[in-house]
Amino acid sequence: MHPKSLIGRPPRLPWLAAAAAAAAVAAAPAEARVTRIVIDSVAPLTGQSIPYEQIRGRAFGELDPNDPHNSVITDITLGTDADGKVRYETTFNLVKPVDMNRASGFLWHDVPNRGGAGTIVVDERELGDIGLRSGWQADNAGNTGIPADRAAGINHWVAAPIAKIDGVAVTGKVFARIVNQSGTDSKPLMVQSNPVPYLPATLDTTRATLKTHAKETVDGVITEGPAIAADAWAFAKCDANHPFPGTPIDNNPAHAPGNLPVHICLRDGFDPKLLYQVVYPAQNAYILGVGMAAFRDVGTFFRYETADDFGTRNPIAGFVKGTAMRGVSQSGNMVRQFIFMGLNQDERKRKVYDGAWPIIAGRRVAANSRWAQPDGVLELYQQGSEGPQWWADWADPVRKQPAGSIFSRCSPNDTCPKVIEHFGSAEVYALKLTPEWIGTAGDADIPLPGNVRRYYVPSTHHGGGAGGFAHIPAPPTGPTCPGNNFGSGTLAANPVPHTEITNVLRLALRDWVLKGTPPPPSRWPTLTDKTLVDANKASMGFPSGVPGIPDSIFLPENFAFPVFDYDWGPQFNHAEASGVPTNVPPPIGKVIPMKVPKVDADGNEIGGVPTVLVMAPLGTYLGFNITAAGFHQGQVCNYVGGYVPFARTRAERMAGGDPRLSLEERYGSHEGYVAAVRDAAEKAFAEGFLLPADRDRLIRQASESAVLR
Repeated sequence: MHPKSLIGRPPRLPWLAAAAAAAAVAAAPAEARVTRIVIDSVAPLTGQSIPYEQIRGRAFGELDPNDPHNSVITDITLGTDADGKVRYETTFNLVKPVDMNRASGFLWHDVPNRGGAGTIVVDERELGDIGLRSGWQADNAGNTGIPADRAAGINHWVAAPIAKIDGVAVTGKVFARIVNQSGTDSKPLMVQSNPVPYLPATLDTTRATLKTHAKETVDGVITEGPAIAADAWAFAKCDANHPFPGTPIDNNPAHAPGNLPVHICLRDGFDPKLLYQVVYPAQNAYILGVGMAAFRDVGTFFRYETADDFGTRNPIAGFVKGTAMRGVSQSGNMVRQFIFMGLNQDERKRKVYDGAWPIIAGRRVAANSRWAQPDGVLELYQQGSEGPQWWADWADPVRKQPAGSIFSRCSPNDTCPKVIEHFGSAEVYALKLTPEWIGTAGDADIPLPGNVRRYYVPSTHHGGGAGGFAHIPAPPTGPTCPGNNFGSGTLAANPVPHTEITNVLRLALRDWVLKGTPPPPSRWPTLTDKTLVDANKASMGFPSGVPGIPDSIFLPENFAFPVFDYDWGPQFNHAEASGVPTNVPPPIGKVIPMKVPKVDADGNEIGGVPTVLVMAPLGTYLGFNITAAGFHQGQVCNYVGGYVPFARTRAERMAGGDPRLSLEERYGSHEGYVAAVRDAAEKAFAEGFLLPADRDRLIRQASESAVLR
């Protein structure tokens, strides 16, 4: 994972000394694991008919860096204490029936998204399920920052060591980007919506570079802007009362996260037409993979152990019959990375989770390389597409990487979980999904193993929309584009929900794990059935003249974010997405174009699971939107979907030049529309993709709607 010259045995980290001393008191088995849990609070949880309680606490654990279950972690040998072990502290939140005899025996271990709090939903509590959530993201920034009072707060974090050689913190290059900003006030260095987690090793700007870009295309073509001299900027905070050079930032790692985000001050202020890219030497390289192992250890403790080394009882000991890990978006990508790293087997060679459910997640999170940014969403120069993203062994000739899969480590020891994954089309257009289906060569459908089910929800944005049967949305303004100050969309937000498929898959995964009942057959667009095509208007069959959708959006410089084959340097393992990146930012070796779903005459996607709103449409539902203004104007608006309603009448559509049939031409009347919804709901129900309660609710909502009244 790193050159042998980087391996060291630094002294014990001060903030872990107490936990280490306590762990040493007990006679510990040889294998690494959770050694101690601390219960910080117990409170009732309301909303369901079964009495529940919520237990918040922290887990302390240790890792043997030489154990093959842990040696996959980048820099793990650079975070050891004097006894050769690596130690961590992490948060957990456990919800369970007060009377465990009413528990179902099914444990959901949810992966927090950027440290976010939460618990299992009421429907799962009504089933008697147990909910566990614990920290994994060890970058100590934003919502994952370690609070001064570790027993307080509800967000999740992991206290992990930083990489040191002979007691001295390693340094290396880190980059950050500032976009769509103006004025003379200083600007923070952000990734997604959280601070870049690494502090400058020096405030000397001659050791860093600050460049500008006048334009970046979706397919990676850069137009350079004016250079900024070292004496024209500073690592500082500045405003009208503190003009350039402002007040220097605090870059002492001992004060993190209180000194984040890092701020940049410019002598001449920021130009909103330019993107600013800074590369600087950083010093606090968190060993991020320790957080991944901590998540594993917490999961296996609550599944298997009776008590910790100090006699503190596991509150659910003996009641767990089946388990699944689950994550949404960034945390769903963590699920995939977790399995890829072989972490679904603990140090005693036990399977940790029987099932896994990565939701709207088609890549692996960047959490096992030095200086990684787990908050990244695959904007330019961000890690996450490296190595195999598919479930079956498959070659990667385009990037000249060995054949492999996410299951490469768990298959030989039979610890791979049963996997259900589901996505919408926003993941195709902006989150680089389709190589998971067809590889980097893009010339064949990769087969799914028998323990994986895949469901594609057509014409939906990231996580689905609000649902309902509103023909004209209120308000009709465009949604905010996700990402680092990306902008907003020109089209209304896509309303097509994921609620119904989520309700189906929740029960399907439980039954698959607890009873062995197979879920419905997989459904997704493929090359074989010609529903997966090149990412251009002609191949998609997208209709011309749809209001608000110019042909320019389909050009390669604006459409369908491709995978980039980056060269991160010789110390980075490109197949593993581990090691040390030294090319920062990395050169782009190849651009790997995406495939996208084919669409019908309305522009709605063909293929995937049956969805009532798409089968009985009120307009064109898009997995993409168009950035309204700013640096990304005219490009796909990151991973948010759009909606273009149909005209109500033929006269209205003819006046607007709309090629799509109007509502009256399609359905005739309100009753006709309700009949179309009823037919769609019955079809989805018959095929196993709609629960009876949801079927009845959708028909009732359509009947009560104002469509064609």
